Amino acid sequence: SSEVLEAIENVIQDVLESLAQKKAPVLTLDNRSDWRNIEFKDSVGLQMIPRCTRRQIRSDCPRSALKFALMLKILSMIYKMVQSNTYATKRDIYYSDTLLFGSQSVVDNIINDISCMLKIPRRSLHILSTTKGFVAGNLSYTEEDGTKVNCTCGATAVTVPSNVQGIKNLISHAKFMLIVEKDATFQRLLDDDFCNKLSPCIMITGRGVPDLNTRLLVRKLWDTFHIPIFTLMDADPHGVEIMCIYKYGSVSMSFEAHHLTVPSIKWLGLLPSDIERLNIRKDVLIPFTKQDQNKLASIQKRPYIACQPMWKKELEIMAASKLKAEIQVLTSLSSDYLSRVYLPNKLQFGGWL
Repeated sequence: SSEVLEAIENVIQDVLESLAQKKAPVLTLDNRSDWRNIEFKDSVGLQMIPRCTRRQIRSDCPRSALKFALMLKILSMIYKMVQSNTYATKRDIYYSDTLLFGSQSVVDNIINDISCMLKIPRRSLHILSTTKGFVAGNLSYTEEDGTKVNCTCGATAVTVPSNVQGIKNLISHAKFMLIVEKDATFQRLLDDDFCNKLSPCIMITGRGVPDLNTRLLVRKLWDTFHIPIFTLMDADPHGVEIMCIYKYGSVSMSFEAHHLTVPSIKWLGLLPSDIERLNIRKDVLIPFTKQDQNKLASIQKRPYIACQPMWKKELEIMAASKLKAEIQVLTSLSSDYLSRVYLPNKLQFGGWL
């Protein structure tokens, strides 16, 4: 915490020194959303290069003056929270002055900018993100406040903890982890008692694009247990993108890649090649939109696809067919095909990439 306080004090000192010299204060931060500042490393995923281009948030420029003021406002809130050892969610910060901030996304963006500027992970700033992910299966742990959590209990999932760093005494006999893209599929597998039927496993869903806590938990479980991690996604560009976020990280959070990515994650399904292999009927597939085509083209150009020849092939199959398939298409074969046939076969015979 002293490191956080000192980092904020240094920023404020620079602002005061500029004012003393009758200069307009400026906040300088790495340009975290520019692909030119990102390098791909097999062992880490997407990370920021050491000497990247920077941008300035100026207090004397009409376009950035408001952002400058909001950054100082949130810095002062962080400073008080760190001093008093209290925490707030991003939502709490937005609702502390909705008129001033205007929208939740403004707050989210500024918090990421501050984290990047101070070179301090977001959770060390005493800001918790709202959790939307679920975890279930063979896992128990103790939360920071001493609450014991057991995820093994039947058909209900546990919400991913909001302070993943604080959890301890993790115990599991799971043989593998399964990351499921969608909540509906996750619930379906829970109802089918998938976590216990095949062999003990841990299931996690970020319910679409994963939030920070879900990604932190996947990484923490990987660091603790070193068991294989598989992903179950829709066979569409959006599903591939979500899987890449878990595996390689995202451009906007590349400054935190070391805590968030798990490059050993495997693509279990739904593979574009599975659609043909299983003779899935064409009428249950969905034609690509222009947006899907653009998304797929952009994914195919990314640096990590070049080192994944099998993935590359699957994306080419998807691009050629111009069709996408949700995991639910497997129910066209039989209602419990996913848990009874598809997943057991894949896991037993090594049908992942």
